[in-house]
Parts: sequence; C-alpha cells; structure tokens
Amino acid sequence: MSVFIAIVGLGVLILVHELGHFSASLALRMRPRRFYIGFPPAIWKTERNGIEYGVGAIPLGGFVKIPGMHRPAPSDVDTQFGRVVAEAPSLQRPMSRLRDALAAGDMEDAKTRLDELRENIADARLSESAAAVAEKGLAELGDALGPDAYWRAKTWKRVIAIFAGPAANIVLAIVLLTVLFMTAGGKATTTVDQIASETPAAASGLQPGDTIVAINGRRVDPGEISETISSSNGKPLTLTVRRDGEVVRLGPVAARRTEGGTYRLGFVLRGEGLAPPAAVGEAFRVTGLVTKEIGASLSRLVTGEGRDEISSPVGIVQGSSEAAKQGADSYLWVLALISLSLALLNLLPLLPLDGGHIAFALIEGARGRSVRREVYERVSVVGIAVVLLLFFIGLTNDIGRLS
Repeated sequence: MSVFIAIVGLGVLILVHELGHFSASLALRMRPRRFYIGFPPAIWKTERNGIEYGVGAIPLGGFVKIPGMHRPAPSDVDTQFGRVVAEAPSLQRPMSRLRDALAAGDMEDAKTRLDELRENIADARLSESAAAVAEKGLAELGDALGPDAYWRAKTWKRVIAIFAGPAANIVLAIVLLTVLFMTAGGKATTTVDQIASETPAAASGLQPGDTIVAINGRRVDPGEISETISSSNGKPLTLTVRRDGEVVRLGPVAARRTEGGTYRLGFVLRGEGLAPPAAVGEAFRVTGLVTKEIGASLSRLVTGEGRDEISSPVGIVQGSSEAAKQGADSYLWVLALISLSLALLNLLPLLPLDGGHIAFALIEGARGRSVRREVYERVSVVGIAVVLLLFFIGLTNDIGRLS
C-alpha cells in the first residue's frame, strides 16, 4: 500500500508540473490544445473552448500540448504525410508546394499551401487509417503555422510558459513545508506521536503518547533524540519513557539502517506548530538550504564526485514508500523535497528539459530569429543521453542499496 501511495504522490507532482505549463500558456494566450490527467490514449475526454480535456489510460502525472513548439520545417511535410502520399500520389504536388514555402520561410504562403493540401486530401480516396494520419498532420502543421504557436510568441512569454512548470513544483514544496511547520513540524517535543509498523520502535513496545525521558540512562532533549539514535550505528538502546505518570524502561532495541544510511527506530515525535508568518519563513529557509545542497551535489557530479547521491524513480518511490510507513508527516516532508528536486533538475539547460527550452528561447530572442530544427534535434540527442546516463547511475545506486 505504501508503494502505491508513493507512486500516486510522484504522479501528483508531475501533474502539478504540467498544470503550471497549462495555466501559464493559457494566461498568455498560447491556447494549449490538450490537458490530460495521465497520458494518452484517452479513456475519457471532452472539449471546451477549443481545448481537449481528458483522462489518460496511463496514470502517470499529466500531459499538456502547447501548439507549435517548434518552427515548422520542410521535413515536417514528409514526416506527417509520407504515408498519405503513398496511397494518393496525386498529393505529391501540393505537398511539394507546401515544402517549398516552408523552406523559403514564407509562413503566410505556407498557410495558403496547407489549405490547398487540405482540400486535395478531402478529395482523395484514402483508407480510414490514412485519413486519420492526414487529419493529424493537418492539425499539427496548422497549429505550428497559427498565430498562437509557441515559437511565434515573444521571448518573455515563452520563458514564462516553460518556467511555470518548475515554478509550480517549487510553490507546492513551499506550501507543503509551510503546512508542516504550522502543524507538527515547527518545534519538536519529546512526546511520541506515531509509531511505524514492523519497526524496532513497534517491537520494543513504544506507544504514541509516551514521553522520552532518557536514552541509555542519559537524559535527552528533543534535539538530541534523533541524533543519539542515528549515531548508535545499530547498537542496542534502552529507552526510558514516562507513560500515564509512570516511568517505563523499554529495550534494549537496535535501530535499523534506512535506505539513506541513517539509523532509525521508526517513530515520529509530536511537534508544536509555528505561527503562519514564522512557518512561511521556515519554509523559505529550508527551500533555500535544499536548493543550495542540490546545486552542490550537481557540481560534485560534474567534477566526478557525488555519483552515489543520484537516485532513479525506483529509488524515489522506495524512499517515499519508507516515509509513508513512518506516517503522513514524514511522507509529506519527502514529497516536498522531491517536488523541489524535480523543479531544479528540470531547470538544467539541457533539451528536452525545461531549462533547455528556456535557454533556446533566450538564444533565439537574442538572435532575432529561430534556431534551425536540426540544431534542436542534435542538442536534444546530447540532452537525452545525459538524462539517460543520470538515470542509469541512479538505478545502479538504487539496486546497490536494495541488495
């Protein structure tokens, strides 16, 4: 069950990311064409104001389609209509005229030639599958040639539309942290709040409501409890607790090593919430510290260090699952940190990541003209290779931790 909760949480983070892109592009009048919960194919869909909303058959996050992400190229004609012309050779001539218009960079003429091709396709005798391919190709090129296409927008609009995805994850992380600081995460106490099942704490007989007085006979304050357990390195511990006015000794019990390498007994201390302004301040402070640490980790990776700090989606789900077992507060802490990590990693200047699109938008704005599609494709190959390398390194680390 905890694994399912972890996967759902990761899906929610992706959905929030895509919702950021969708909301920004809609506000900037780029007219997104589709917004799905999950990935297509659709199991349900409806259309409102020219936007297709749906639920995808692949329940992983969300999907948004912004029209005309790239300036249309002559090769798009062959890509979109290659199968169609095989059934109707008479379409070769109007296709060539459309291809020539795109090669010349005359977008107004290209729109005229696309309309001409649309009329010829309507008159052609095509199979049902070829007709569907033709309809999709006409829609794709029509979007790319339309006035609300992404590539036509001003640089600042393009940057905002893309940055809105990571920004949504950053905002979500700050909101989650603020809620946690206002409730249980503001100031720790020595009172036990939650006990995770099948953990050393549960086996020792520790109960919610117990107040921890001492560990191994030494009195501890709230800040020392976690540190004492973590530094035990798995050696037996004896807990002295106050329960219903009586002093009870529990153990000895050995802390268990977690996936992150720390030792935990498997309980959560009750917290005292902070006032809203203080909670917001703490949320921003933690966000800044985590951002700095992630940046340092990436820097160490560039220099050949920090390889063991990378985790794949498998490790993320595993870590979230472990946190879910420890209670809602722990799970939300981890979810907030993953949301922030997702945002920062997406801002790396690599295509097809958001940071790569932002970098190219700025380059094209400075040049005053679009970068050729071939450049996008070549840079994307490099970016995908780097992302896959990071994935495999993370997967190797996760397998090593599980073994």
